[in-house]
Amino acid sequence: MRRFYTLPLALPAFAALLALAGCDQSISAPEAVDHATAHTSHAADGATTAHAAHGDLLKAVRQKTSRFNSVVQADRAGYVADDHCVAHPELGVMGYHWVNGPLIDPVFEPLQPEVLLYAPGKGGNLRLVGVEYIVIDIGQPHPHFDGHPFDVGGVPPLMEAEVPHWSLHVWVHEENPSGLFAPFNPNLSCD
Repeated sequence: MRRFYTLPLALPAFAALLALAGCDQSISAPEAVDHATAHTSHAADGATTAHAAHGDLLKAVRQKTSRFNSVVQADRAGYVADDHCVAHPELGVMGYHWVNGPLIDPVFEPLQPEVLLYAPGKGGNLRLVGVEYIVIDIGQPHPHFDGHPFDVGGVPPLMEAEVPHWSLHVWVHEENPSGLFAPFNPNLSCD
């Protein structure tokens, strides 16, 4: 069933997010991550568009997360499946979110994304298309992915719980004509 982004996301996968409303404020504020990298093309999965200034970090994230092409590996690593495919009628699809609740904290670690994004592929099997980062805001500098700032807020359960946070989608395994960091991908479908 196709779900639209304005509807609340499934609670089972995001239960860990809601628990963060009581996030430990004693965690020290990390420095913003800002990696300087060379230009490269996004070609590991057949995508060909160059993503200027994000080459080395993008390549490292793609390599580190490629093992999650199998949802079995995502399960084993502690990611919990959400059974709703998030979509917007005009903007496209985010896909199915697999959340690793213990990773959601005030620290941005590029090689440990909090969320894996999947979309149906051939035969209905889910395939890895991207990642999403979620960073709880406790007053630290605004996080950046290779110089690109995270979006303010955006995760419905955290927004509803009034937990300040940043989030960022990165289409590291699937080309997105709306942009590498756009929340929705019009090339994908929930069907």
